Amino acid sequence: MKKIILAAVLFLATSATIQAQLLKLGVKAGVNFASQPGDATLNGVAFDKDGITSYHVGVVAEVKLLEKFAIQPELLYSTQGATYKFADAQEDFKNELAYLSIPVMAKIYMTKSLSLEVGPQASFLLSQKNDVNIEDANTFDFALNAGLGLKITESIFVQGRYSLGLTDVSPNADIRNSVVQLSAGFMF
Repeated sequence: MKKIILAAVLFLATSATIQAQLLKLGVKAGVNFASQPGDATLNGVAFDKDGITSYHVGVVAEVKLLEKFAIQPELLYSTQGATYKFADAQEDFKNELAYLSIPVMAKIYMTKSLSLEVGPQASFLLSQKNDVNIEDANTFDFALNAGLGLKITESIFVQGRYSLGLTDVSPNADIRNSVVQLSAGFMF
């Protein structure tokens, strides 16, 4: 009987250790360098655009499938947008869009600590702050992401990523989100 109990305890301990190595949860935050490239007219009015600096924050999971391959789903609050300079206006107008973003990244480990990350991202508009009456933004944004990740320790990591929007930000303008993200995070 003691051998059966000891075997069961060893089995449970081994299973917990294996699962801990396969799934890691964490948090991340960082800076966004966002812009909205595309057509430089809105309802026939010409304007120039500049990028904005904003932020992102959220939770991350890493599911290790092979020794050099993992899937990393994330749930992020991310702000993006641009500053508009209309030709006949005295001021600049900032349009900031807040999204709930869900990237799902495939991570290919090139070394034990350096990974190449690529994958799709679905984003849902939570709010829009703007200083000018710009047409309402679309509530869904789809993007493709690519970047690099670096594990500084087993728990601390940094990432750099480019997100290329594939859907228009507004139904009345040919403008898409474009974001460079720099992140730091902690895995538990």
